[in-house]
Amino acid sequence: MPRIHHKSALIAMSGGVDSTVAAVLTQNCGIDCAGAMMKLYPERDDFDSDARAVAGRLGIPFFVFDFSECFAGQVIKPFIDAYRGGRTPNPCINCNKHLKFGCLLEKAHELGRDSLVTGHYARVEHSGDGRYLLKKSEDVSKDQSYVLYLLTQEQLSHTRFPLGGLTKSEVREIAQNAGLQTAHKKESQDICFIPDGDYAKFIADRTGETPRKGRFIDSSGADLGENRGIIGYTIGQRRGLGLAMPYPPYVIDILPESDAVVVGGDEMLYSKTLYARDINLIPIDKLNAPLKARVKIRYKHREQPATVCQTSDDSLRIEFDEPQRAITKGQAAVIYDGDIVIGGGTIF
Repeated sequence: MPRIHHKSALIAMSGGVDSTVAAVLTQNCGIDCAGAMMKLYPERDDFDSDARAVAGRLGIPFFVFDFSECFAGQVIKPFIDAYRGGRTPNPCINCNKHLKFGCLLEKAHELGRDSLVTGHYARVEHSGDGRYLLKKSEDVSKDQSYVLYLLTQEQLSHTRFPLGGLTKSEVREIAQNAGLQTAHKKESQDICFIPDGDYAKFIADRTGETPRKGRFIDSSGADLGENRGIIGYTIGQRRGLGLAMPYPPYVIDILPESDAVVVGGDEMLYSKTLYARDINLIPIDKLNAPLKARVKIRYKHREQPATVCQTSDDSLRIEFDEPQRAITKGQAAVIYDGDIVIGGGTIF
């Protein structure tokens, strides 16, 4: 794909320090900028006033786009379906693919702007063979490439990540020097639509359905008591089980077909092999041979050495050198070669 030279941009502005600094840095490059915020809930008219205020300070147009229908269908529904199916999703991945780099990028093109800018800590580079590469942030502690692995060549070609070479402290310093009110704004650590972290309550409230209770069982199938519904559990969970056992019990499997939660000792959480589907590969079209790489199985996981094999057009088998703890269905397995994201898929 030929390299695109960005002359105009739509800045995804959430009102936090990262996106507002991304706007400042993009404007400083001489790029014609406009800011935009996504409205994700039809019943709410609220938005972060800091985003609009910073856009005004920079003298750039500011838009609020109603993406609530897309958000409900592409993020909330798959999130609920995953938990109902005994899986633990990462909704930020779908939000990036469908909302920020889907709906919002389309709006950028409609406005005649050739690029979308976000405050993600990651980098996009154009390789010598004509493909776009997704790479880790220079600040590995803030790297967000894991939740961006589904981006396509077309999406990457129209994307800019101005913070990819900066640390968080440098970003805050830029905001301070620019006189932005976001310079010392607290970061949000939770899923945006569940700020209290109570996934089960959110799903019950959203669907109007009371979670169907099931049973705790051990690996032999022995009944250990009643659970409060599979949407309240995830692989590796220890707290809140309420079970009196001769060993510390952990959730080792979830069986949606029988509403059962399987518990066992910590040693039963380790495995060397996983399978992933709905895959996306970035620097290549297909893995024609086994690839030695490093793989992350959740956002906070430290990537580990593994061998990756493509088993079909849309599936992978990943064999780790050492057993990994709590490989969880619904999470993403993301493959790295150094700081380059090879791609990944959803664990099943």
